[in-house]
Amino acid sequence: MNEIRVLYAEDELALGRITGDMLVKNGFNVKWVHDGTAALEAFSPGSFDICVIDVMMPGIDGYSLVKEIRKADADIPVIFLTARSLIEDVVKGFETGGNDYLKKPFSIEELIVRMNALLKRTAKPIVSDEAQVSKFSIGKFKFDYSTMELACADKTIVLTNLENELLLRLITNKNAVLPRQRVLLELWGDDTFFAARSMDVFITKLRKHFADDERISIVNIRGVGYKMIVKD
Repeated sequence: MNEIRVLYAEDELALGRITGDMLVKNGFNVKWVHDGTAALEAFSPGSFDICVIDVMMPGIDGYSLVKEIRKADADIPVIFLTARSLIEDVVKGFETGGNDYLKKPFSIEELIVRMNALLKRTAKPIVSDEAQVSKFSIGKFKFDYSTMELACADKTIVLTNLENELLLRLITNKNAVLPRQRVLLELWGDDTFFAARSMDVFITKLRKHFADDERISIVNIRGVGYKMIVKD
């Protein structure tokens, strides 16, 4: 089995050295850099299998770094590391392209479990057979899952990875309830309060994207999930 290539960005030298060494001892191929600028210079599409990124770093902070990484690679799994745990910080991490969020101090065992879970989950998209279709028409809009674009007239919105995956599931379950827990487990990896709060934020963003077409609505089915309603 090939070694998993990890881009690890951490400016705390002692923590970085210990974590990097432990990942190597557990079979990972680790590129450890000390700040966001060095991480961005090291990254290129296909060069790594997963990114482990500290939020607070000199030069380029973790959020800004992942925004740049996402421009080049929409699919590589990203775990944020941070000492901050406010809901706003967690949501911002997901909004900027993170797939998971681990609070410091953490155990190396937990980090590895989360890394392996992300790698397994992102190895192949978890979508229905119907979702293998790439292009969809919905009201005034055209949605292209493969290019992550939502277009209406002369306006084209480039979606984030999570927006793209969430919209795919809503459209392929059009006029039916999309179970909240199922989506949280598929896209966020757990159904904790923080993950659920992040999903709510992304639902709100999708509603804004469809604001120009009154025939399309995304409604909350309390305690169950969401339903995309499309009126003919």
